[in-house]
Amino acid sequence: MIQAQKGTKDILPEDVLTWQNMEQKANEVFSKANFQELRTPIFEATELFARGVGDSTDIVNKEMYTFEKSERSLTLRPENTAGVVRAYIEHGFSRLPQPVKLWYKGPMFRYERPQAGRQRQFHQVGVEMFGSAEPSADAEVINLAVKYLNELGLNDLEIEINSLGCPDCRAKYREAIKTVLKPYLPELCEDCNFRYEKNPLRILDCKVDSCKKIFEKDEVQKVILGDFICPECKEHFEKVKEYLTALNIPFKENKLLVRGLDYYNRTVFEIKSNNLGSQNAVCGGGRYDSLVETLGGVSTPAVGWAMGMERLFSLIQKFKSKRLDVFVVSENIAETFKIIDELRTNGFSAEFDYANRKFKKQLDKAAKTAKYALILMEDELKSNTVTIKNLDSSEQVNVSRDEYLSYIKI
Repeated sequence: MIQAQKGTKDILPEDVLTWQNMEQKANEVFSKANFQELRTPIFEATELFARGVGDSTDIVNKEMYTFEKSERSLTLRPENTAGVVRAYIEHGFSRLPQPVKLWYKGPMFRYERPQAGRQRQFHQVGVEMFGSAEPSADAEVINLAVKYLNELGLNDLEIEINSLGCPDCRAKYREAIKTVLKPYLPELCEDCNFRYEKNPLRILDCKVDSCKKIFEKDEVQKVILGDFICPECKEHFEKVKEYLTALNIPFKENKLLVRGLDYYNRTVFEIKSNNLGSQNAVCGGGRYDSLVETLGGVSTPAVGWAMGMERLFSLIQKFKSKRLDVFVVSENIAETFKIIDELRTNGFSAEFDYANRKFKKQLDKAAKTAKYALILMEDELKSNTVTIKNLDSSEQVNVSRDEYLSYIKI
């Protein structure tokens, strides 16, 4: 038997209503803030992610699904910010009134060990705002993330924020990190040794326990917790915190928070749920002011975030499948099709027994699946009537075929 591939899952009918609710709430919350939905292709040129996400990241080095077609290297998208930036540049969005505010949803692909809330094909919902360097934009997207999570019924949240500073700030910080960690290189994991040369800040994102213990040493902590950001970046970060406080959004600073992608600068943040255990991040994002220019566009400040929808699904209340409005019980298929079509045209969900089984079998099925049974047997056909049975109260009434729709109360 051919089965779904490891790291992929079917979204079954009993779960689809919950997924649709997540998508509907996203549209409602983001539209109110004037964010418009953008849908990008599932695969892009491999170069887009190598240049955009960064060749020092685990995503580019280990996790991308890349294939050759007509001598071109293509990759299933492992994240969507780079694709949204590519669309922003390609379609001339820089010529539109700024800021340009976009949101997206859809599947992403990463080859990694499947774990709770994370699959090789997974889904994200996210927002991106282009054209504003102001700290108010940072606060806006964080506020939007919190509002969306609240709308899904998630209120037990922790917001962590940090500032990585500008490129000049990061250069000083990077050298300080390299200097203090150099004596510990033999003790750091293989990935951290690779990151040491490529992007030392990403060492702080390591989840290996032995590496974490090194970060906790006093001399390392002194550097990690040191204040390396310039006055301008510090002012920006203080304003972000001021605006979050004005929005009554509680937060804490985390100097170890660097995020896993190379394009971030200044504000970075994560939102965590206390109901998820160790893998508890439901949202991550930050500012990426150089990415548009890196990918060939004009210099454009930008900020955004993404959420894993599988993790959201594991946390929110599940929707039960709705009962049908009407189940037609009849042995005359031709007449049944007429009335089924009429019911559906008038906005009711309606079904019938395709196998045309005996009356009792059909009525039993109606009782399990619908709110009303509409009975159209030989007596009803002769008198041009239908019998409508309320399957909750067991009350039934025989009415004219011309008037029966008004007796169905949904």
